Amino acid sequence: MDFGGPSVARAQLQHLIEMCELAHVTVRVIPFGADHFPSTGQSFDYVEGPVPRLDTVQLDTHHGGCGFLDAEAQLSKYRSVLDHMEPCALSPTESHDFLQRLIRDI
Repeated sequence: MDFGGPSVARAQLQHLIEMCELAHVTVRVIPFGADHFPSTGQSFDYVEGPVPRLDTVQLDTHHGGCGFLDAEAQLSKYRSVLDHMEPCALSPTESHDFLQRLIRDI
């Protein structure tokens, strides 16, 4: 099993590129050169759909487990974080192109 190096990075980037091409997935890259980066201090996935009451936040925790949040007050907090991140991120098309340039440079 290969845990690092160019082949692993290339495979990970290729996976992200494939995800960009799915209609129900949006990939947005925040470049290192962004002026600021609002964050919660941990990674999270915000899953939304046509019924906002069913939205869910999945938290990655430091101890290996994950937590799920679905209360409106909690979701509102994470929506706010995403709203502040959005202006820092490349558009979906720019993000796709950025990932393609990265994979060519590996």
